[in-house]
Amino acid sequence: MNKVEGLHHLAICTGDMKKQIDYFTDVLGMELQALYWMHGVENTFHAFLRLNDESSIAFVHNPDIAGIDSELGKTHAGNAGQNCAPGTMQHLAMKVKDHDQLLAMRDRLRSKGIPVLGPIEHGMCASIYFAGLENMTLEFSYSNEPINNEEWIDPEVVELLGITEEELVSYKHPQDYQNQGGKVPQPPASSPGPHMSNYPPGAYEAMIAIPDEVVLNMVESEPPVKIKAIG
Repeated sequence: MNKVEGLHHLAICTGDMKKQIDYFTDVLGMELQALYWMHGVENTFHAFLRLNDESSIAFVHNPDIAGIDSELGKTHAGNAGQNCAPGTMQHLAMKVKDHDQLLAMRDRLRSKGIPVLGPIEHGMCASIYFAGLENMTLEFSYSNEPINNEEWIDPEVVELLGITEEELVSYKHPQDYQNQGGKVPQPPASSPGPHMSNYPPGAYEAMIAIPDEVVLNMVESEPPVKIKAIG
């Protein structure tokens, strides 16, 4: 069974939080769900824009981000068919219900003066493509049925990537894992990783050595606005 059940949030850095909120609410019609000081991060705001009850697009902003250079082909792809650096977002595809809703979003975007390419029928989904702020490449898509991995895994690509038949079976049917009830201890900083990075010297080692029961409550977990109970 797939334990990863969907997108909770995708966090994107922004040099202008207000403009991104305005774009995603006014242009795309998404609801602002949260806007607060990012927990445990100095001088930084966090915003969440609603995809559905369980999924959001999130933005991270502080004054230093605007000073980081963007370079097409490195930090950003610029469109859905170009390159950018490994580990960076190439494009963001958001789901709509069906073809009518896809056309409705195209109309909404074009009415705001934003050119839109599509719909393009991919077989596994249909999509429209357009630009977001700060060189983001955005997409809306829908699928009529779940993607069938018996039809959409190309044997030629499998061979070119050097994937063996046994590996392909394991990719299509990942091995289940027996839950340990949260009792597996933290690996040390010397473990194979990968590891989170860009911390001051020694900070990462100290952070992952903190007991789990302390980490659970190490940041503010209450909403910034308290709503009074009625009755």
